[in-house]
Amino acid sequence: MPTKVRWLAAAALVTTAACGSSTTTPTSSGSAPPYTAGTYPPSSTLANQCAAPRTGTDPVTGQAYPDKPGSTMAENMFLRSWTNELYLWYREVPDTNPAGYTTANYFNLLKTSATTASGNPKDKFHFTYTTTDWESLSQAGVSAGYGAQFAVLSGSPPRQVVVAFTDPNTPATAANLARGAQILSVDGVDLVSGSDTNTLNNGLFPSAPGQTHSFSVQDLGSSTPRTISMTSANVTETPVQNVSTIRTRSGNVGYMLFNDHIATAEQLLVNAFSQLASSGVSDLVLDIRYNGGGYLDIASEVAYMIAGPGPTAGKTFERTVFNDKYPNRDPVQNQPLTPTPFHNTSQGFSGTSGQALPSLNLSRVTVLTSSGTCSASESIINSLRGVGIQVIQVGATTCGKPYGFYPQDNCGTTYFSIQFQGLNDQGFGDYPDGFSPANGGGGGVSVPGCGVADDYTHALGDPNEARLAAALGYLADGSCPAASASAASRQGRAARLAAAPDGELNRGPWRENRILRRPH
Repeated sequence: MPTKVRWLAAAALVTTAACGSSTTTPTSSGSAPPYTAGTYPPSSTLANQCAAPRTGTDPVTGQAYPDKPGSTMAENMFLRSWTNELYLWYREVPDTNPAGYTTANYFNLLKTSATTASGNPKDKFHFTYTTTDWESLSQAGVSAGYGAQFAVLSGSPPRQVVVAFTDPNTPATAANLARGAQILSVDGVDLVSGSDTNTLNNGLFPSAPGQTHSFSVQDLGSSTPRTISMTSANVTETPVQNVSTIRTRSGNVGYMLFNDHIATAEQLLVNAFSQLASSGVSDLVLDIRYNGGGYLDIASEVAYMIAGPGPTAGKTFERTVFNDKYPNRDPVQNQPLTPTPFHNTSQGFSGTSGQALPSLNLSRVTVLTSSGTCSASESIINSLRGVGIQVIQVGATTCGKPYGFYPQDNCGTTYFSIQFQGLNDQGFGDYPDGFSPANGGGGGVSVPGCGVADDYTHALGDPNEARLAAALGYLADGSCPAASASAASRQGRAARLAAAPDGELNRGPWRENRILRRPH
């Protein structure tokens, strides 16, 4: 499994880079060509030359492994050439001799060190997965855990961790965990101020199935903590949840929670939009506050199902721009660059390819967002704005990532390195500081709507949940709630949770990206 993204710390919440399994001690160069500064052999001549070649058949794909005997130097030289060929900012990568580095450490060097105007790293997303884990997660939505997504509201003492949402039929729901439950201790270690952060992290974020941990939790609305035990499992996520129709004075408003652009989302989204279309909704609230991204084709399907054929026919969902070596050609698929359209048929991720998609034919959509709304989710916002659909934003500024990549497998590790930028039909894709609700500040591209804190005191989809309530109010009369006025006047834990910051979710880094599929 990749290293977890968010951890509890003794003094601060820290971010760690995800890493794959290529951490072997450097070996002799074997068949790898010698390093010559400024000379880059074609990466295709170095692919699958592995220090520890796998044998047999991939359990996920059923195909024989392509690995050949090689060396760490060969793996490093492959990454060096591949980066020089495809990395969006390849000119900003120093040409470092790969000898003497583990492959994981060398890959970490193969990115720009430049920063944006705001001082943030220009490349915030550069990571790996073991190939088996990547295939399991991206194709089936399977990962080790309890089925509870924890939000770290404060990672340093006094720490605060609450349940953001759960997936159905998981260890979490078997233990009756629900949104807003606060974790007080893990395996006897006090979460708020305890010093044993290894125990806290290992319990909250298990690395494999079959790990049993105990928790003291305080459920929302309860004054008495309870103790539960959960055993981690290979959890299959449910990326589309809580699809419902809310009746208002101005008409039926559809709502859905959309958490992941993974393959299994496709059919669930088709079912959800079909349900809402049959309900005759005149507006939609798309809750993507916890959706960091994933497959771009699925984002295109969602945008089409919102807008319908009228504004999207013949229009570009997203045009990809690679580095200056490839002005007119997709270098990965080795074909002329063609924009991603608004897909009006299913792409075959989790159902039959080529089936007509339902659509709501809306002229506006409201999105609920957070700092974790990223990449492919931002593409939905940007693409709809590009074809004249009014987007209303309620929540917080999105992450700001108009970039993406094709995953690259080599020797059991799947590499992710920024390869392209996405532009909408009007040629716009400049939002490295995200999209921000107009009255909420945040510094991103301003979008009509309301800045509203996440509200852990209500279930997602409850019309009284702060962000959904603000969206319904804005749709009714164009007004936003007074900034935290009501929360400031209340007392107690519920009031603090209602006005709490978004928090950080312990999600795999691929979920903060736009992914293009390689041709089969």
